[in-house]
Amino acid sequence: MGVSDGISRAARGKIDDVNPKRILVVGAGHVGLYAALRLSKKLSRREAEVIVVDPQPHMTYQPFLPEASAGNISPRHAVVPLRRELRKCTVVAGTVTRIDHDRKTAIVQPISGPTREIQYDHVVVAPGSVSRTLPIPGLHEQGIGFKTIGEAIFLRNHVLDRLDVAAATTDPEVRRRALTFCFVGGGYAGIEALAEMEDMARDALRYYPELEPKDMRWVLVEATQRVLPEVDRDMGAYTVQQLLKRDMDIRLDTRLESCVDGVVKLSDGDSFPADTIVWTAGVKPSPMLDATDFPRDERRRVTCLPTLQVVDGDRVIEGAWSAGDCAAVPDLTKEPGNFCSPSAQHAVRQAARMADNIANVVRGREPVDYKHKHAGSVASLGLHKGVAQVYGVKMTGWPAWFMHRTYHMSRIPSFNRKVRVVVDWSLAFFLKREVVALGQLHDPREEFVEASAPVGAAR
Repeated sequence: MGVSDGISRAARGKIDDVNPKRILVVGAGHVGLYAALRLSKKLSRREAEVIVVDPQPHMTYQPFLPEASAGNISPRHAVVPLRRELRKCTVVAGTVTRIDHDRKTAIVQPISGPTREIQYDHVVVAPGSVSRTLPIPGLHEQGIGFKTIGEAIFLRNHVLDRLDVAAATTDPEVRRRALTFCFVGGGYAGIEALAEMEDMARDALRYYPELEPKDMRWVLVEATQRVLPEVDRDMGAYTVQQLLKRDMDIRLDTRLESCVDGVVKLSDGDSFPADTIVWTAGVKPSPMLDATDFPRDERRRVTCLPTLQVVDGDRVIEGAWSAGDCAAVPDLTKEPGNFCSPSAQHAVRQAARMADNIANVVRGREPVDYKHKHAGSVASLGLHKGVAQVYGVKMTGWPAWFMHRTYHMSRIPSFNRKVRVVVDWSLAFFLKREVVALGQLHDPREEFVEASAPVGAAR
């Protein structure tokens, strides 16, 4: 059963009259949302029907996760509602469990109810990536990820809750453990999460007379000899220097060996207890790709041509397209054998080129190669602090922080979200940020379950 039954009868009658192409977009991240939005604008309903499948009702703008976690913007403003933004598309809330491209059919498991088949003419495979973890003892039980808005909200509440625990206890060991925060991974996600959370916690301490900044211990563990590999070494060194000035413990060329029961053991021989262990050590393609028959490279990415068409050796797989974190897209601005980095910068531009290429093919034209020289990178190191390297120009401090905010405000989809983010930032100039933990969000029924338990029942 196709999903076109979700369209009005009048609209479906018009579509059937001209036999429009059906374009299935798997995933609504940076690639999926931007591609679907552009396709819905470039192709009329008489030319194509665009269907988007994703288990979440929103797209998460991941560069804003650190700011949402730190309370600089509302978490709701870091996500884009799919149905509001993709009004010309059919949105299916569910998970693609199988793609059989030989039959051009996808099996979808809706969030409730039986599975359904969706047939298509073109498929955009863009499920994105998930956290790349290692078989480290204790990581599964103790680690916190930082890729979703839920994880960002949880981390914020958890850090503030640890401040409450430390302020309330008289046990120095409990306090030391509660105020030790360990971040694993020195890429952009790890550095920004570490810097923003430390900035928020330090700001919150003004309301905790029992605690001092020196009581907190912030640890960064990075397996290589540098942080922020996307920028030059001197910019990475500057970042480390700025973090050290804030009394952070930076461990380069060091690996996490174990964190069983919250006891962090490092490859340099050091060990310490920590209630907070955040894992930001890279990503890998979504495991959803294992349920497809598309060719993959050694890193399990879908192999693509510069046109964003899926390719198996020298054979182009007609009607199959991919881009973003889950795709191996040749970088034509570098030597042969190089691929585009898994960044939002490439994902957004690849989505636009892919949508244009699909429109070209639908209209009988040839697709065009994707080619974009990486413009550079920007990162926030907390409020009014940052580092940037754009088109060879290097900036630090307030100018870099301002560029970081300006760039990402311009890239987040929809005028609605741009305005809301700017309002959040503007209010922050006059009002102090909220530093209250809403931990009950993570288990909202606990109090009711206890209150409604039968009389005499064990509690």
